[in-house]
Amino acid sequence: MERGSYGEGRGPYENGRAYRVGADALDLAARSRRPDPTGGERRVRWALRWLPAALIVVGAVFFWFTPEGLRSSPIFETTPLVAAALLTLRGTVAVAVAALAVDVTLEILNGTATRPNALTQMVSQVVLGALAIGINLLIQRNYRRLTSARHVAVAAQRAVLPNPPDGFGTLRVAARYQAADADARIGGDLYAVQEGPYGVRCIVGDVRGKGLEAVESVAVVIGAFREAAEEEAGLAGIARRLERALQRQETGRSGLDRVEGFTTAVLAEVDRGGGALRLLNRGHPAPVLLGSDGAARTLHPHEHALPLGMGDLGTWPDELMEVAFPPGAALVLFTDGVTEARNKAGVFYDPLTRLDGRLFDGPHELLDTLLDDVTRYTGGRVADDMALFALARLRTPFGEPPDPASPVHAP
Repeated sequence: MERGSYGEGRGPYENGRAYRVGADALDLAARSRRPDPTGGERRVRWALRWLPAALIVVGAVFFWFTPEGLRSSPIFETTPLVAAALLTLRGTVAVAVAALAVDVTLEILNGTATRPNALTQMVSQVVLGALAIGINLLIQRNYRRLTSARHVAVAAQRAVLPNPPDGFGTLRVAARYQAADADARIGGDLYAVQEGPYGVRCIVGDVRGKGLEAVESVAVVIGAFREAAEEEAGLAGIARRLERALQRQETGRSGLDRVEGFTTAVLAEVDRGGGALRLLNRGHPAPVLLGSDGAARTLHPHEHALPLGMGDLGTWPDELMEVAFPPGAALVLFTDGVTEARNKAGVFYDPLTRLDGRLFDGPHELLDTLLDDVTRYTGGRVADDMALFALARLRTPFGEPPDPASPVHAP
């Protein structure tokens, strides 16, 4: 195992209790990375890109080496249509012209260019080539619209998510969000951190469902959390405030969303001294605590509680877990997009076993490594959005020169 130390921060957070959204949300969006295509995907894309050219070659070979009664014109005619679905406008035009030129050249060399059926086939190719260009224009226009809508949706989601500060005192903070490839709709994953009179508090949660209603619930949860984190003396009080906020929101809904609306969440608190970590789990995947020696353990509650927003089914005291949070330790919280990721064999990803015994240079490197590992594990097939949040404790306050003896987790 390699050991490192926390590098110097990127500057102390200004107005530590406020959040930067707006323009800073775009910076957070830039940090949200989609997985790079795998080797198999790149090979398929390469093959599809050259498929129209291959069809032209096949058509030419078929024309030249088959009896005169067998025509290769159908291959040349359909090639531009194939290109329209796979290539850019320039590529489609090039393929349409190339297919027509090859067919005309072959007819001339064969001495059949002036025959009525050959002329008819050439005219048909011109018409189908023009049709392919029109189809490509429609495809490109729709693609631009979908891309623009996706970017607007992602920006809207980032606007309601906080761009966390880099640190509070001896704590460093990092967050990541990665959208799923398989679902273009925006989801309900959330995270937030707030410094207040009782210490540094954070939340990581997942709202049921997707779309604008999920984003609305995210905004409600984050707004209620920001206020409650400043005022409530304990995490249980924050959970009650979030519960009431979600119940008020559900009164304005109807149907299934009113009955089954809920939010899983983990609330975490590091006290002013930084030595104690307290957790409250409401039906969310348990976070992982990384020790200064690289040892990892999952902080499971003794009794699982109902998610937020389901208080109508019953109430009972929230379980508060408290553990030591010494210098060099790090807490990693995530949504179920991480724990429910699967490999080709259908085996779920286990962040505990993947992180145990590893050391990192800081929380940003920790989350980047975790995201890359999930991507490799799933082969790039991410089925659900993933939100990740990390708190790491330094030996010296944030913004001051780090202590070289403070180990952190690195691969």
